[in-house]
Amino acid sequence: MKNRVDMKNRDVLISGASIGGPALAYWLVRYGFNVTIVELTPALRVGGQAIDVRGPALEVAERMGVLDEIRDRRVQMRGMSMVDADGKELFSTTERTITGGDLDSPDVEILRDDLSVIMAEATESAAGSAAESAAESAGKVEYLFSDSITAIEQDGDGVRVAFRNSEPRTFDLVVGADGLHSNTRRLVFGPETDYITYMGTYLSVWSMPNYLELDRWQMFHQVPGGSWGGGVMSVRDNTECRVYLGFETEETLDYDHRDIDAQKRILADRLGGEGWELPRMLEYMWEAKDFHFDAMAQIHMDTWSDGRVVLLGDAAYCGSPLSGQGTTMAMVAAYVLAGELKAAGGDHVRAFAAYERELREYVRCNQELAYTNKARVEAQAAVDMGGDVELDVAVPDFQEAAGIINDLPLKEY
Repeated sequence: MKNRVDMKNRDVLISGASIGGPALAYWLVRYGFNVTIVELTPALRVGGQAIDVRGPALEVAERMGVLDEIRDRRVQMRGMSMVDADGKELFSTTERTITGGDLDSPDVEILRDDLSVIMAEATESAAGSAAESAAESAGKVEYLFSDSITAIEQDGDGVRVAFRNSEPRTFDLVVGADGLHSNTRRLVFGPETDYITYMGTYLSVWSMPNYLELDRWQMFHQVPGGSWGGGVMSVRDNTECRVYLGFETEETLDYDHRDIDAQKRILADRLGGEGWELPRMLEYMWEAKDFHFDAMAQIHMDTWSDGRVVLLGDAAYCGSPLSGQGTTMAMVAAYVLAGELKAAGGDHVRAFAAYERELREYVRCNQELAYTNKARVEAQAAVDMGGDVELDVAVPDFQEAAGIINDLPLKEY
């Protein structure tokens, strides 16, 4: 095992402070790397949907010492119901939910912002523990909020990075963990259009009061004539709700990803006249501070690295929320990437190649799972609405595809 003092390429910049970035920082700091995390928002981003920690990500969380906390802060659900435009119940179950799947599953459903806080706190704790135990070789972590990368220039000795608000700095390695619309990917690998695959759907998420008085319950309404509509789930001991509204369109929409008001207008124009509680939910949308809107899309790349720059999570291989595996892939990839850097003594050429070898097939299967899940959602919705659909015929390989969630043994680094 390489001693931390002997590691080369110890200074690492990570773009993105959601889940994958802090998870990677945790492991790098433990292995003696110095990490800087740059994040566009002024603090950890609030809001977001309920996400799932599954399979090998549960083991990663256990090795980080945060699994119990993740379970303590999990979303508590009793079940779900589907309703028509008048609010009449069409179907209900206490066995599964749309957002989290089977309720008796070992998977953990947790709000994205809650998991983000847990990851960030674990990273800072790892840095503190490293400093106490081995000051001369301890890894460190630094956050640069309200900032972003504006230029990247690399050579054989390092990566020169220019920032929007901070002075330029040179790092040994740069990791883009900055999501579907990765700025790092654009700067190093080229335009997003070269890598993105649109899946025909847009999804929005925001918080609102629990005015429906839901008790650990989800309610969803399918817009007649389509497989999408909207729903709501109570969270945080029923003190608030997260709203999900979506719609299908064959063409991608042209809008500014940073213009929140424009995105709200798009959603209001599409769903403002629909039934059930959708109009009232849209009223709360206008005041929501945590509104998020984006296409269901995937990222496919022939390589995840270029020289000293490497991509992690959605930036490299977004599976879309339809896969239900974005969080799991990010946490597992963070563990693997950091582990391979440690195993290679900081040699990024060896480590990046090993990182791809370990994860390529797992990523491919998880991205395919998004399409299986999409078919499953559409077929299940048809069944719940009284349609004559045989699920096993509509989605014959569902169980086989779902089995890949656990099909990645974790190496010991």
